Amino acid sequence: MSTLLGQNFIAGERSADSEKTLSSIDATTGQALPYAFFQATEDEVNRAALAAEHAFVEYRQLSPARRAAFLDAIADEIDQLGEDFVSIVCQETALPAGRIQGERARTSGQMRLFAKVLRRGDFLGARIDLALPDRTPLPRGDLRQYRIGVGPVAVFGASNFPLAFSTAGGDTAAALAAGCPVVFKAHSGHMATADQVGCAIIRAAERSGMPKGVFNMIFGSGVGEWLVKHPAIQAVGFTGSLNGGNALCKMAAERAQPIPVFAEMSSINPVVLLPDALTQRGETVAKDLAASVVMGCGQFCTNPGLVIGIKSAQFTQFLEHLKGQMAVQTPQTMLNAGGLRSYSKGLEHLHAHPGITHLAGAEQTGKQAHPQLFQADASLLLSGDELLQEEVFGPTTIVIEVADDQELDSALKSLRGQLTATLIGEQSDLQQYQWLVPTLEQKVGRILVNGYPTGVEVCEAMVHGGPYPATSDARGTSVGTLAIDRFLRPVCFQNYPDALLPPALQNANPLKLKRLVNSEWSEASIG
Repeated sequence: MSTLLGQNFIAGERSADSEKTLSSIDATTGQALPYAFFQATEDEVNRAALAAEHAFVEYRQLSPARRAAFLDAIADEIDQLGEDFVSIVCQETALPAGRIQGERARTSGQMRLFAKVLRRGDFLGARIDLALPDRTPLPRGDLRQYRIGVGPVAVFGASNFPLAFSTAGGDTAAALAAGCPVVFKAHSGHMATADQVGCAIIRAAERSGMPKGVFNMIFGSGVGEWLVKHPAIQAVGFTGSLNGGNALCKMAAERAQPIPVFAEMSSINPVVLLPDALTQRGETVAKDLAASVVMGCGQFCTNPGLVIGIKSAQFTQFLEHLKGQMAVQTPQTMLNAGGLRSYSKGLEHLHAHPGITHLAGAEQTGKQAHPQLFQADASLLLSGDELLQEEVFGPTTIVIEVADDQELDSALKSLRGQLTATLIGEQSDLQQYQWLVPTLEQKVGRILVNGYPTGVEVCEAMVHGGPYPATSDARGTSVGTLAIDRFLRPVCFQNYPDALLPPALQNANPLKLKRLVNSEWSEASIG
């Protein structure tokens, strides 16, 4: 493992202009770890953004194959981060080694998946409408379209996934695949982790012959505003709180040149329990649901924070099983002290609300998060009570009992945008309640049946997104290969000489792409 310098990464070099340093914290003990990180100055942020802008000129012109080789090299470097690295991540996050090892594999696998996308070439979206000079009453010119990277992207790392949603995470992978250099803002909760992954990316860039400035990273609090407002930055990727995401969106919108912010923020991920499932396997559902709620100390953006069932004897029995399961769950250490404070504050609000009843869970004291179960009156959801719409980030969930199908429909329509919704049901339930799907499609990015939302597979079909406040833009995803679309834009060439066209649009089709030619898919050359 390379030495932890704690300096900012700018144009392939390390920089430490400020005398102010920040400490990395042991998440379990709360004590400072023996690593110091230099707060980025405004000038360093400026230099990092300009380095990315300068690199963009060359990087965007590299062939998809060259960029794919770079992503593969990053994946190889990440895989080679050893047990000493895993130990540091565990210290900074209190996550178990097995989780970190799995996340390391997920992160490298994500890079390799985007490398496949680049080699496949469909991300370019090549479309060609050949000239129709004899068309009447007016001829048509030769029109050809493909997609290019938008420019340098600012990426803000998440607290809860120190690898897969962080330095070399999904936003970084998608931006680099799109041909966009990255300026990464390291999360204060795992700066030592970020430093080591940043070194891995730089090593990969050097051995792949990438331009200096293709990846830059800055440390420090308050530097995000300088970054988002910098004119060189053309898009932002963010995973974090609703307040943080809203603030970045406001900054980006108020720029002289507004830019898109792709922020993944707040979701309570409703789970709908259907009658026959509770009759057939209510106790098992209670056990599995409790396990999902407390997994990773509830620190998943897809944590099931709201459970809805229809009033019945079976639902009452299920609730007793769930109370028993939640009552025996053990406390866990959260990612950082700030997360525990937020969790404790969220629980205080729930306890204080007259329409919400505490059902299970030990008193929230000490340095660990205690799992909790609450029940809320359905009228709170139907009336749009703010507290039921807000995510409590941690191992807790709220149960709501609705009177009948009509109230279930109204309850789901009262929800704001979500990342996921889950249906727990037998085949008979799913047929009877198929009418729920159109509503759920309007509310969420992913609908699950008989599973739990805490797993987010990295693959072609995944959607990790949803309407506001789940994300700032419901048209995209931050996981899966479609994530690259956020950092691409179309360009059209009209009546352009073939020899001067980008390879993706040339008659000979040198990239062997599947292109839309005169409204028909074709891999053949033209002419």
